[in-house]
Amino acid sequence: MSDEAQGRRPSIRDVARLAGVSHQTVSRVLNDHPSIRPETRERVRAVMSDLSYSPNRAARALVTSRSHTIGILAASATQYGPASSIAAIEAAARARGYWASTANIDPTDPSSIPDGLSHLMAQGIEGLVVIAPQSRVIRALIAQKPDLPYVTLQSTDLDPDHTLSVDQIAGARLATRHLIELGHRNIYHLAGPQDWIEAEARMRGFLDEMSAWDIPTTAPILGDWTAEFGYYAGREMLRVRDFTAIFSSNDQMALGLMHAVRAEGLDCPRDVSIVGFDDIPEAAHFWPPLTTVRQDFAELGRRCVDLLLGSASGEQTAAVILPELRVRSSSAPVGIR
Repeated sequence: MSDEAQGRRPSIRDVARLAGVSHQTVSRVLNDHPSIRPETRERVRAVMSDLSYSPNRAARALVTSRSHTIGILAASATQYGPASSIAAIEAAARARGYWASTANIDPTDPSSIPDGLSHLMAQGIEGLVVIAPQSRVIRALIAQKPDLPYVTLQSTDLDPDHTLSVDQIAGARLATRHLIELGHRNIYHLAGPQDWIEAEARMRGFLDEMSAWDIPTTAPILGDWTAEFGYYAGREMLRVRDFTAIFSSNDQMALGLMHAVRAEGLDCPRDVSIVGFDDIPEAAHFWPPLTTVRQDFAELGRRCVDLLLGSASGEQTAAVILPELRVRSSSAPVGIR
């Protein structure tokens, strides 16, 4: 190889020169074109191996119109649910021979949405997944009218033709029904932030289940998903202590609630039963182990990729996944001693 090629990544033209063919022939070898003679194909591949050459995927996409890349437009990706969804989609995409490229946006900045889309579109993505828990992001996306297949991972009526979700309402009803069936009637709900689609759905599920049992409710308390908020909210709630159970909209706030209960010299679940949502990996190791609602993120990722690329099995992909209740030791019958 010439001194000029030393110290840089080998290019398709380096392969062509050393194999004694045109760069168009190398491109045809990369794309398994049937017109290439077997001996030419073997010679080109041998040079690629010698050079440790790997094709530039962006340039290859220009030639083939296939990038084998799925774009992910994500907001609030530091939260457990969105982060788990991204990991599940990446794994499912790789199983189908695709890669995922993620653009993290600021949901409070309207300009970041078209900027994120432009960044992903420049990579020639073949499909788009939107993991944006806020309603305003979904509205902004619809206004952009993406010209490619896309799916949003939220249970919302804003864009029903492109939605895949875990049934958040059903999950909240499972959690609430569990507490009711244990004999609890004074149940509080520690909700997530306003404008979060999942938080609103879980709140609705709680209120629907309480109404179905004709049990009066107090106004849900709006939280911020953090254990710290759960702790301080719990300390304030326990000043009155007019409840026997709490359904928390996520596991982290449930952890803070448990801390508050212990800080008051009380016991969970003897004095207060607590149920969370998400089933984070640590939930089974809280003390006591947390009763919570589990979302199957691996299945969510598989179905998401199937919706974009077509089902690998040829069967129709259902757009709603039902969650499961994981009963552990943080919930018990009311009045237990």
